[in-house]
Amino acid sequence: MFIDQVKIYARAGHGGKGCVAFNREAFRPKGGPSGGNGGRGGDVILEADHDINNLVNQYYTPRLIAQNGNPGLGKGMDGLAGKDLIVKVPCGTMIWKLPDPPLSPEETPISDEEALSLQPEIRKKDGVIAWEFDLSKNLPVLTTQIAPAPEKIFVGDLLHHEQRLILCKGGRGGLGNRNFATPTRQAPRFAQPGEPGTEGSYLLELRLIADAALVGFPNAGKSTLLTAISRARPKIASYPFTTLHPQIGIVEYPYDYHRLTVCDVPGLIPGAHQNKGLGHAFLRHIRRCKIIVLLIDISAIEGRKPWDDYQQLLHELELYDAELLNRPRLILANKMDEPESEKNLKEFKQHLPGQQIIPLSAAFDEGISEFLEILRQAVAQAPEPPKQEVKSENIDLINGEHI
Repeated sequence: MFIDQVKIYARAGHGGKGCVAFNREAFRPKGGPSGGNGGRGGDVILEADHDINNLVNQYYTPRLIAQNGNPGLGKGMDGLAGKDLIVKVPCGTMIWKLPDPPLSPEETPISDEEALSLQPEIRKKDGVIAWEFDLSKNLPVLTTQIAPAPEKIFVGDLLHHEQRLILCKGGRGGLGNRNFATPTRQAPRFAQPGEPGTEGSYLLELRLIADAALVGFPNAGKSTLLTAISRARPKIASYPFTTLHPQIGIVEYPYDYHRLTVCDVPGLIPGAHQNKGLGHAFLRHIRRCKIIVLLIDISAIEGRKPWDDYQQLLHELELYDAELLNRPRLILANKMDEPESEKNLKEFKQHLPGQQIIPLSAAFDEGISEFLEILRQAVAQAPEPPKQEVKSENIDLINGEHI
């Protein structure tokens, strides 16, 4: 089960309340106040882990509640702090703060004159009481004014292994009565309550981190290519949308043990930017990749022209995120083992003059070695993809950019 988007509710631990106590030891008749402080509430912390590849754990445990701090004790003993709740999430997880649920709509205020005009006259006759409204007056119309719904706020992005983010901060413990003793108030009989921990609803969204993304129409051979270049074993069949969720493969170069990560994104169809097909469900994962590999069915076995497929793929990427067109991309002409492939390849090159087109046949391992060398060079020269800008300054990152 692959889950890459989930809504959770997180609440940090509340601080323990301070203690009201007095020292009553022998030979100390005026021991004075000795109430201890309450313990601090535990934090809710998200930690990136490269051994996790989806958000299925948060899907089944959407409520993250940290431990409360213990109350203070007598003899000046402070309460224990609440234990932090550390939740491991996959690398590449983005966090948004969701707005609080809207309140009931408020009525628009009216003036005193309008309020008096609404008061009815009470009539009594034969023991019957009735209210009489004067409809000849222009009675004000009560309307409701609903505030626009606030947008979600970007909180943080966990990219690296063991990077942490404090999602909710625990409340401070209350002070015991020994902290309020003064020369004029030597026996205070009050203490502070603990502060509540922060809470809220959040959206966790996973965007897979990979060096290259395989993008193409259904049945273009993306899963077959991923199987040929890595040890990943995605499902392969002759019907569309065989791949229902992204697959990550590790490409190994045996002569120097270099590794690359390649992501197989489910097939795109016209209108994918409008969430048709699998649409937005997995287009987001392309944003993390350095290289976009456009896989074209050069045999035209589906009845489409290869150059039309190429333009349609670029059009869908542009409508979803125009920045994707600025990424380095490779063009693969797959299924060269088919009879019409050579003819279609010549026409395809005429429609794309000056573009490097790599012919291969993933099913028969033809042209794979040449493609891997070109892919390695392209990844080495590609810049890092742009990061999401943080719009909220109220965030705490451990081993990250914001502290």
